[in-house]
Amino acid sequence: MKLMGLDVGSKTVGVAISDAFGWTSQGIEIIPIDEENKQFGLDRVAELVKENSVQGFVVGLPKNMNNSLGPRADASKAYGKMLEDRFHLPVDFEDERLTTVEAQRMLTEEADISRKKRKKVIDKLAAVLILQNYLDSKGKLTK
Repeated sequence: MKLMGLDVGSKTVGVAISDAFGWTSQGIEIIPIDEENKQFGLDRVAELVKENSVQGFVVGLPKNMNNSLGPRADASKAYGKMLEDRFHLPVDFEDERLTTVEAQRMLTEEADISRKKRKKVIDKLAAVLILQNYLDSKGKLTK
């Protein structure tokens, strides 16, 4: 079952897709959005859903360090609701605390790329980490 992982921000949505077995996550692209002007990139999401035969979504849920939910979590939940309403596919949420920090660290230490280049891929890598964490946790539940 292919899943689409999404790292939802106010200006971009990082996109990752799982393999058909649900073992690995691969970054696809970053969709520009404009939350303030109600432009959420759902037409592009629809194209990617069709191209990749996506059967469900995993949306990053930005919890606070104390496990509470703030305004960004509310925005992610609202995005998840839009996905459900439009695609009629299951939407699950994955705690994304520290995924952007981990992505930054990976790009700085392991890829050693410039800040400008990191900014262009950080949301996609965060989506990969969100989806991979979800896949790993679900795999552990079935073993």
